[in-house]
Amino acid sequence: MKKYIHIKIIALFLVLMSASCTKSEPNASENDEINLFVWRGLNTYYLWQKEVPDLADSRFTTKGQIYSYFSNFSPKGTFESLLYQKGTVDRFSWIVDDYVALENSFQGVTLSTGMEFGLVRFLGTPSNVFGYVRYVVPNSPAATAGVTRGMIFSKVDGTQITDSNFRDLLFSSATNFSIDLANYNAGNPISNGTSLNLTKTQVQENPVAITKVLDIDPTTKVGYLLYNGFVSNYDSQLNAAFATLQSGNITDLIIDLRYNGGGSVQTATYLASMITGQFGGQLFSKQVWNDKVAAAVSADRFINNFPTQISATNEAINSLQMPRVYFIVSKNSASASELVINGLNAYIDVKLVGKTTYGKHVGSITLYDSDDFTRNGANLNSHTWAMQPIVLEIKNKNDQNAPQGFTPEIDIAEDYGNMGVLGELSDPLLARTITYITTGARFSSSKTQELEEISNSKIVLPTSNNMYVDFDKTPKTTKKMFQ
Repeated sequence: MKKYIHIKIIALFLVLMSASCTKSEPNASENDEINLFVWRGLNTYYLWQKEVPDLADSRFTTKGQIYSYFSNFSPKGTFESLLYQKGTVDRFSWIVDDYVALENSFQGVTLSTGMEFGLVRFLGTPSNVFGYVRYVVPNSPAATAGVTRGMIFSKVDGTQITDSNFRDLLFSSATNFSIDLANYNAGNPISNGTSLNLTKTQVQENPVAITKVLDIDPTTKVGYLLYNGFVSNYDSQLNAAFATLQSGNITDLIIDLRYNGGGSVQTATYLASMITGQFGGQLFSKQVWNDKVAAAVSADRFINNFPTQISATNEAINSLQMPRVYFIVSKNSASASELVINGLNAYIDVKLVGKTTYGKHVGSITLYDSDDFTRNGANLNSHTWAMQPIVLEIKNKNDQNAPQGFTPEIDIAEDYGNMGVLGELSDPLLARTITYITTGARFSSSKTQELEEISNSKIVLPTSNNMYVDFDKTPKTTKKMFQ
């Protein structure tokens, strides 16, 4: 996997077995081995390690005790039993049984139709649910089938979508299904007789979706970027987008993060430097790890500064030197999206239009079952389980973050009956942001009808609402256990 952090973290072996000690006992089952891996990884890196009694260094004295203690647990059960106040304090750690799919997701590759959608309750019958199309990935099966932004669908394979069946209808292993289109009808959609057949395939999405310059009036040229994910594979494309905005001599900048659930911390620092550029080398954000990691690593390794080039390619970053930036956001704007907002808040004027963001100020790393927890580490186990535990909290230079999300100055939701075209003034959120730029007006002339959104096509992905870093593959053993 690519490096995701500018200041890399050394892989620690604070309370780990040496290579010879990590080998399983002769009678250990694969489930035992995975449970041991889960305990070792969380004992070392988990942000709340000292808050979980079963993760204490003194909790077990032999591997056999761990095998026995977790013998009736599945790997997922072991993992979840070791999380600190799961669902309240820790809402974001997860484990997967297929790290190849996880890695693909980090790189923007997913099994998908290419139709990105939200799911919303009917106004009159709240148990019924309809989907609205947010956007369609170019050259995907959905694009070929004729799906476009703003379409409403209420049935899948002829069955009404409800709050109890939407997972089975839309997020199952089935690779072929049909959607029945509907008219919005003020929040109570009515089928219009049109059906589209869709197929899931491996879809590669370029998150740098739209880049353009809008000539609003003789003195106002607005740069617009729709950016849908902090995917490091596309850092060069992101940089190229800013070259386009540079050449357009823009006076104002809008970054549309309404569908951006986050991703790479390193890419977030690049975007921040592309927006600005006048703060190269200064502190953008800082990370807080658990006490064990903090005691073993120099404090400067937890610092993320504004970079001046993309490390993987040595490209100079194309910077706009903006003193102000406008972000279009929603409750789906999370983690790395919020990191950019938070980091820039300490330096320039940050304006928000949309709905309050998700509220995620913690980050994770991927742990594999090898001696140093890396994909290429010695003695990588043959199973494909991997963990993505929360290992750090991240703050801006003023020690601030927003666990409850960032609240926009302009409160406006998407209008499911009038979505408009992304990147065009027919999009109500973009139009309202332009009005904010040109007039400074913070009022809204009309109130969009708001319905409850219960899920979306991205939230089921392994990387949903994730903010992640990577670490160097240099082991450091300070203590051996279970000899």
